[in-house]
Amino acid sequence: MKNLAFMLALLLIPTMMFAGCGETNNASNKIVVSEVTHSIFYAPLYIAMSNGYFADEGLEIELVNANGSNNVMTAIVSGSATIGLAGPETAVYTAQQSEGSSPKVFGQLTACDGSFLVGREADVDFSIEDLRGKTIIAGRRGGMPAMTLEYALAQQGLIAGRDYTLNLDYDFGMVATVFESGIGDYCTMFEPVASEYEASGHGAIVASIGEMGGYVPYTGFIATEEYLDENALQAECFLRAVYRGYLYLMNAPIDDVANALSKQFADSSIEGIKAAIENYKQLDAFASSPVMTQDGYERLCAIITAAGQLEGTVDFNKVIDNTIAEKVVKYFQYA
Repeated sequence: MKNLAFMLALLLIPTMMFAGCGETNNASNKIVVSEVTHSIFYAPLYIAMSNGYFADEGLEIELVNANGSNNVMTAIVSGSATIGLAGPETAVYTAQQSEGSSPKVFGQLTACDGSFLVGREADVDFSIEDLRGKTIIAGRRGGMPAMTLEYALAQQGLIAGRDYTLNLDYDFGMVATVFESGIGDYCTMFEPVASEYEASGHGAIVASIGEMGGYVPYTGFIATEEYLDENALQAECFLRAVYRGYLYLMNAPIDDVANALSKQFADSSIEGIKAAIENYKQLDAFASSPVMTQDGYERLCAIITAAGQLEGTVDFNKVIDNTIAEKVVKYFQYA
Protein backbone atom coordinates (compact mmCIF):
# COMPACT_ATOMS: atom_id res chain seq x y z
CA MET A 1 0.00 0.00 0.00
CA LYS A 2 2.89 2.32 0.78
CA ASN A 3 4.37 1.73 -2.68
CA LEU A 4 0.97 2.20 -4.29
CA ALA A 5 0.48 5.53 -2.54
CA PHE A 6 3.95 6.60 -3.57
CA MET A 7 3.37 5.65 -7.20
CA LEU A 8 0.12 7.60 -7.29
CA ALA A 9 1.89 10.64 -5.87
CA LEU A 10 4.68 10.28 -8.41
CA LEU A 11 2.33 10.01 -11.34
CA LEU A 12 0.20 12.92 -10.16
CA ILE A 13 3.06 15.44 -9.89
CA PRO A 14 1.57 18.32 -11.88
CA THR A 15 3.22 18.72 -15.24
CA MET A 16 2.68 22.48 -14.90
CA MET A 17 5.51 22.43 -12.35
CA PHE A 18 7.88 21.52 -15.18
CA ALA A 19 6.90 24.41 -17.46
CA GLY A 20 9.80 26.18 -19.09
CA CYS A 21 12.34 23.44 -18.47
CA GLY A 22 12.97 22.99 -22.16
CA GLU A 23 13.91 26.63 -22.57
CA THR A 24 17.64 27.36 -22.62
CA ASN A 25 20.05 29.99 -23.84
CA ASN A 26 20.46 27.76 -26.88
CA ALA A 27 16.71 27.98 -27.57
CA SER A 28 16.67 24.20 -27.93
CA ASN A 29 14.93 21.49 -25.93
CA LYS A 30 17.02 18.69 -27.45
CA ILE A 31 19.72 17.01 -25.35
CA VAL A 32 22.16 14.60 -26.93
CA VAL A 33 23.27 12.08 -24.30
CA SER A 34 26.45 10.12 -25.00
CA GLU A 35 26.46 6.92 -22.92
CA VAL A 36 29.55 4.84 -22.22
CA THR A 37 27.65 1.62 -23.00
CA HIS A 38 24.05 0.46 -23.12
CA SER A 39 23.18 -1.44 -19.96
CA ILE A 40 20.30 -2.00 -17.56
CA PHE A 41 22.78 -0.64 -15.03
CA TYR A 42 21.55 2.77 -16.22
CA ALA A 43 17.86 1.89 -15.84
CA PRO A 44 16.67 5.22 -14.33
CA LEU A 45 17.69 7.06 -17.51
CA TYR A 46 15.84 4.64 -19.78
CA ILE A 47 12.74 4.59 -17.60
CA ALA A 48 12.64 8.38 -17.72
CA MET A 49 12.69 8.13 -21.51
CA SER A 50 10.09 5.35 -21.77
CA ASN A 51 7.70 6.84 -19.20
CA GLY A 52 7.74 10.29 -20.75
CA TYR A 53 9.43 12.06 -17.84
CA PHE A 54 11.71 14.02 -20.16
CA ALA A 55 8.71 15.02 -22.25
CA ASP A 56 7.04 16.25 -19.05
CA GLU A 57 10.07 18.49 -18.61
CA GLY A 58 9.78 19.77 -22.17
CA LEU A 59 12.93 17.94 -23.20
CA GLU A 60 13.79 15.73 -26.15
CA ILE A 61 16.51 13.11 -25.66
CA GLU A 62 18.77 11.65 -28.32
CA LEU A 63 20.76 8.73 -26.92
CA VAL A 64 24.08 7.75 -28.52
CA ASN A 65 26.16 4.74 -27.47
CA ALA A 66 29.79 5.93 -27.46
CA ASN A 67 31.26 2.51 -26.61
CA GLY A 68 33.80 3.81 -24.13
CA SER A 69 34.26 6.62 -21.61
CA ASN A 70 37.06 8.24 -23.62
CA ASN A 71 34.65 8.58 -26.52
CA VAL A 72 32.05 10.08 -24.18
CA MET A 73 34.46 12.77 -23.01
CA THR A 74 35.50 13.51 -26.59
CA ALA A 75 31.85 13.99 -27.53
CA ILE A 76 31.27 16.38 -24.61
CA VAL A 77 34.36 18.48 -25.25
CA SER A 78 33.77 18.63 -29.01
CA GLY A 79 30.15 19.65 -28.56
CA SER A 80 28.69 16.67 -30.41
CA ALA A 81 27.00 15.63 -27.15
CA THR A 82 25.30 17.81 -24.55
CA ILE A 83 25.63 15.45 -21.59
CA GLY A 84 27.78 12.39 -21.06
CA LEU A 85 27.00 9.30 -19.00
CA ALA A 86 30.27 7.70 -17.95
CA GLY A 87 32.50 6.88 -15.04
CA PRO A 88 33.59 9.95 -13.04
CA GLU A 89 37.19 8.81 -13.51
CA THR A 90 36.96 10.29 -17.01
CA ALA A 91 36.35 13.73 -15.53
CA VAL A 92 39.17 13.17 -13.03
CA TYR A 93 41.63 12.41 -15.84
CA THR A 94 40.54 15.48 -17.79
CA ALA A 95 40.76 17.75 -14.75
CA GLN A 96 44.21 16.39 -13.92
CA GLN A 97 45.46 17.37 -17.38
CA SER A 98 43.72 20.75 -17.47
CA GLU A 99 45.01 23.92 -15.84
CA GLY A 100 41.73 25.73 -16.42
CA SER A 101 38.11 24.63 -16.37
CA SER A 102 37.10 21.11 -17.35
CA PRO A 103 33.85 19.12 -17.62
CA LYS A 104 32.17 18.35 -14.32
CA VAL A 105 30.07 15.52 -12.90
CA PHE A 106 26.75 17.12 -11.94
CA GLY A 107 24.77 14.03 -10.96
CA GLN A 108 25.57 10.53 -9.70
CA LEU A 109 23.62 7.59 -11.13
CA THR A 110 25.15 4.38 -9.78
CA ALA A 111 26.79 3.43 -6.49
CA CYS A 112 28.91 0.36 -7.15
CA ASP A 113 30.54 -1.57 -9.96
CA GLY A 114 27.81 -2.93 -12.23
CA SER A 115 29.83 -5.72 -13.82
CA PHE A 116 29.80 -9.42 -13.09
CA LEU A 117 32.64 -11.91 -13.26
CA VAL A 118 31.86 -14.53 -15.90
CA GLY A 119 33.60 -17.90 -16.19
CA ARG A 120 33.44 -20.55 -18.86
CA GLU A 121 31.26 -22.85 -16.78
CA ALA A 122 29.02 -22.71 -13.72
CA ASP A 123 30.84 -22.88 -10.39
CA VAL A 124 28.61 -22.82 -7.30
CA ASP A 125 31.69 -23.17 -5.09
CA PHE A 126 33.61 -20.32 -6.70
CA SER A 127 36.05 -18.44 -4.48
CA ILE A 128 38.57 -15.68 -5.08
CA GLU A 129 41.34 -18.24 -4.77
CA ASP A 130 40.10 -19.85 -7.98
CA LEU A 131 41.50 -16.85 -9.85
CA ARG A 132 45.13 -17.65 -9.02
CA GLY A 133 47.10 -18.30 -12.18
CA LYS A 134 44.14 -17.30 -14.36
CA THR A 135 43.62 -14.54 -16.93
CA ILE A 136 40.74 -12.07 -16.58
CA ILE A 137 39.63 -9.82 -19.46
CA ALA A 138 38.40 -6.61 -17.83
CA GLY A 139 38.28 -3.88 -20.46
CA ARG A 140 40.79 -1.12 -21.14
CA ARG A 141 43.44 0.22 -18.81
CA GLY A 142 42.16 3.13 -16.71
CA GLY A 143 38.49 2.14 -17.03
CA MET A 144 36.41 1.64 -13.91
CA PRO A 145 35.56 -2.05 -14.58
CA ALA A 146 39.25 -2.99 -14.65
CA MET A 147 40.31 -0.69 -11.82
CA THR A 148 37.50 -1.71 -9.45
CA LEU A 149 38.19 -5.38 -10.08
CA GLU A 150 41.92 -4.94 -9.44
CA TYR A 151 41.22 -2.93 -6.27
CA ALA A 152 38.69 -5.44 -4.94
CA LEU A 153 40.99 -8.41 -5.51
CA ALA A 154 43.94 -6.59 -3.93
CA GLN A 155 41.84 -6.07 -0.81
CA GLN A 156 41.57 -9.84 -0.61
CA GLY A 157 45.27 -10.50 -1.20
CA LEU A 158 45.39 -11.17 -4.94
CA ILE A 159 47.76 -8.90 -6.84
CA ALA A 160 47.55 -8.42 -10.61
CA GLY A 161 50.70 -9.61 -12.38
CA ARG A 162 51.71 -11.76 -9.43
CA ASP A 163 48.70 -13.93 -8.64
CA TYR A 164 46.68 -13.53 -11.83
CA THR A 165 46.85 -11.82 -15.22
CA LEU A 166 44.63 -8.80 -15.91
CA ASN A 167 44.12 -8.47 -19.67
CA LEU A 168 43.59 -4.79 -20.52
CA ASP A 169 43.99 -5.06 -24.29
CA TYR A 170 40.33 -4.64 -25.28
CA ASP A 171 37.65 -1.96 -24.88
CA PHE A 172 34.88 -3.04 -22.53
CA GLY A 173 32.37 -3.25 -25.37
CA MET A 174 34.52 -5.94 -27.02
CA VAL A 175 35.05 -8.11 -23.93
CA ALA A 176 32.19 -10.56 -24.54
CA THR A 177 33.23 -11.10 -28.17
CA VAL A 178 36.88 -11.62 -27.23
CA PHE A 179 35.97 -14.03 -24.43
CA GLU A 180 33.71 -15.96 -26.79
CA SER A 181 36.68 -16.37 -29.15
CA GLY A 182 38.49 -18.37 -26.47
CA ILE A 183 40.76 -15.74 -24.94
CA GLY A 184 41.00 -15.64 -21.13
CA ASP A 185 39.65 -17.76 -18.29
CA TYR A 186 37.26 -15.14 -16.92
CA CYS A 187 35.89 -11.79 -18.02
CA THR A 188 33.65 -9.00 -16.74
CA MET A 189 30.26 -8.14 -18.26
CA PHE A 190 27.40 -5.76 -17.50
CA GLU A 191 23.72 -6.67 -17.53
CA PRO A 192 21.83 -7.72 -19.55
CA VAL A 193 24.83 -9.11 -21.47
CA ALA A 194 26.03 -11.22 -18.52
CA SER A 195 22.68 -12.95 -17.96
CA GLU A 196 22.11 -13.40 -21.68
CA TYR A 197 25.58 -14.89 -22.09
CA GLU A 198 24.85 -17.29 -19.24
CA ALA A 199 21.45 -18.21 -20.70
CA SER A 200 23.11 -19.02 -24.04
CA GLY A 201 25.18 -21.72 -22.32
CA HIS A 202 28.51 -20.14 -23.30
CA GLY A 203 29.51 -19.21 -19.76
CA ALA A 204 28.24 -18.47 -16.27
CA ILE A 205 28.20 -15.64 -13.75
CA VAL A 206 30.38 -16.66 -10.82
CA ALA A 207 30.63 -13.41 -8.81
CA SER A 208 29.58 -9.77 -8.63
CA ILE A 209 32.35 -7.17 -8.88
CA GLY A 210 30.00 -4.70 -7.22
CA GLU A 211 29.64 -6.97 -4.21
CA MET A 212 33.40 -7.45 -4.00
CA GLY A 213 34.25 -3.78 -4.50
CA GLY A 214 31.58 -2.19 -2.31
CA TYR A 215 30.37 1.38 -2.57
CA VAL A 216 31.92 3.63 -5.21
CA PRO A 217 30.37 6.50 -7.23
CA TYR A 218 30.69 4.46 -10.40
CA THR A 219 28.71 6.35 -13.05
CA GLY A 220 27.53 9.93 -13.36
CA PHE A 221 26.31 12.62 -15.72
CA ILE A 222 29.02 14.93 -17.05
CA ALA A 223 28.82 18.25 -18.89
CA THR A 224 31.03 21.22 -19.63
CA GLU A 225 31.11 24.12 -17.20
CA GLU A 226 29.88 26.37 -19.99
CA TYR A 227 26.77 24.25 -20.50
CA LEU A 228 26.04 24.05 -16.78
CA ASP A 229 26.46 27.81 -16.38
CA GLU A 230 24.34 28.78 -19.38
CA ASN A 231 21.72 26.03 -19.19
CA ALA A 232 21.39 25.34 -15.47
CA LEU A 233 17.59 25.05 -15.67
CA GLN A 234 17.72 22.52 -18.48
CA ALA A 235 20.33 20.45 -16.64
CA GLU A 236 18.20 20.54 -13.49
CA CYS A 237 15.12 19.36 -15.36
CA PHE A 238 17.14 16.63 -17.07
CA LEU A 239 18.37 15.33 -13.73
CA ARG A 240 14.89 15.67 -12.24
CA ALA A 241 13.47 13.39 -14.95
CA VAL A 242 16.20 10.82 -14.30
CA TYR A 243 15.48 10.90 -10.58
CA ARG A 244 11.80 10.27 -11.28
CA GLY A 245 13.01 7.26 -13.24
CA TYR A 246 14.94 6.09 -10.19
CA LEU A 247 11.92 6.48 -7.91
CA TYR A 248 9.77 4.50 -10.35
CA LEU A 249 12.45 1.81 -10.61
CA MET A 250 12.62 1.37 -6.86
CA ASN A 251 8.87 1.50 -6.13
CA ALA A 252 6.92 0.18 -9.13
CA PRO A 253 6.08 -3.54 -9.54
CA ILE A 254 8.94 -5.39 -11.23
CA ASP A 255 6.71 -6.32 -14.20
CA ASP A 256 5.98 -2.64 -14.87
CA VAL A 257 9.66 -1.77 -14.57
CA ALA A 258 10.63 -4.52 -16.99
CA ASN A 259 7.99 -3.41 -19.50
CA ALA A 260 9.29 0.16 -19.36
CA LEU A 261 12.85 -1.03 -19.94
CA SER A 262 11.88 -3.39 -22.74
CA LYS A 263 11.53 -0.38 -25.05
CA GLN A 264 15.28 0.15 -24.73
CA PHE A 265 16.21 -3.55 -24.73
CA ALA A 266 14.08 -5.02 -27.49
CA ASP A 267 16.41 -8.00 -27.96
CA SER A 268 16.17 -9.01 -24.30
CA SER A 269 13.38 -11.12 -22.82
CA ILE A 270 11.17 -9.68 -20.10
CA GLU A 271 12.40 -12.41 -17.75
CA GLY A 272 16.00 -11.52 -18.53
CA ILE A 273 15.36 -7.84 -17.84
CA LYS A 274 13.64 -8.69 -14.55
CA ALA A 275 16.57 -10.87 -13.49
CA ALA A 276 19.04 -8.10 -14.30
CA ILE A 277 17.04 -5.53 -12.33
CA GLU A 278 16.80 -7.83 -9.33
CA ASN A 279 20.56 -8.48 -9.48
CA TYR A 280 21.28 -4.76 -9.39
CA LYS A 281 18.72 -4.01 -6.69
CA GLN A 282 20.25 -6.61 -4.42
CA LEU A 283 23.58 -4.81 -4.80
CA ASP A 284 22.08 -1.37 -4.07
CA ALA A 285 23.66 -0.48 -7.40
CA PHE A 286 21.47 2.56 -8.09
CA ALA A 287 22.44 5.74 -6.25
CA SER A 288 19.66 6.85 -3.92
CA SER A 289 20.78 10.47 -4.35
CA PRO A 290 22.32 12.26 -7.35
CA VAL A 291 24.59 14.15 -4.93
CA MET A 292 28.14 12.76 -4.82
CA THR A 293 29.75 12.91 -1.39
CA GLN A 294 33.33 13.88 -0.60
CA ASP A 295 33.91 10.42 0.92
CA GLY A 296 32.63 8.75 -2.23
CA TYR A 297 34.88 10.87 -4.40
CA GLU A 298 37.90 10.06 -2.25
CA ARG A 299 37.18 6.33 -2.52
CA LEU A 300 36.95 6.73 -6.31
CA CYS A 301 40.34 8.48 -6.35
CA ALA A 302 41.82 5.77 -4.11
CA ILE A 303 40.81 3.13 -6.65
CA ILE A 304 42.25 5.15 -9.53
CA THR A 305 45.48 5.77 -7.61
CA ALA A 306 45.86 2.09 -6.71
CA ALA A 307 45.61 1.27 -10.43
CA GLY A 308 48.49 3.64 -11.13
CA GLN A 309 46.32 6.03 -13.15
CA LEU A 310 46.43 9.04 -10.81
CA GLU A 311 49.37 10.83 -9.25
CA GLY A 312 48.72 13.29 -6.46
CA THR A 313 45.20 14.60 -5.89
CA VAL A 314 42.54 16.34 -7.92
CA ASP A 315 40.37 18.71 -5.91
CA PHE A 316 36.76 17.59 -5.41
CA ASN A 317 35.39 20.94 -6.60
CA LYS A 318 37.34 20.76 -9.85
CA VAL A 319 35.55 17.53 -10.81
CA ILE A 320 32.21 17.55 -8.98
CA ASP A 321 29.45 20.19 -9.03
CA ASN A 322 26.56 19.20 -6.76
CA THR A 323 24.62 22.46 -7.19
CA ILE A 324 22.01 21.02 -9.54
CA ALA A 325 21.78 17.64 -7.80
CA GLU A 326 21.09 19.34 -4.46
CA LYS A 327 18.25 21.32 -6.05
CA VAL A 328 16.74 18.12 -7.42
CA VAL A 329 16.85 16.43 -4.03
CA LYS A 330 15.17 19.43 -2.39
CA TYR A 331 12.52 19.52 -5.13
CA PHE A 332 11.43 15.95 -4.42
CA GLN A 333 11.45 16.55 -0.70
CA TYR A 334 8.81 19.23 -1.13
CA ALA A 335 6.99 18.09 -4.29
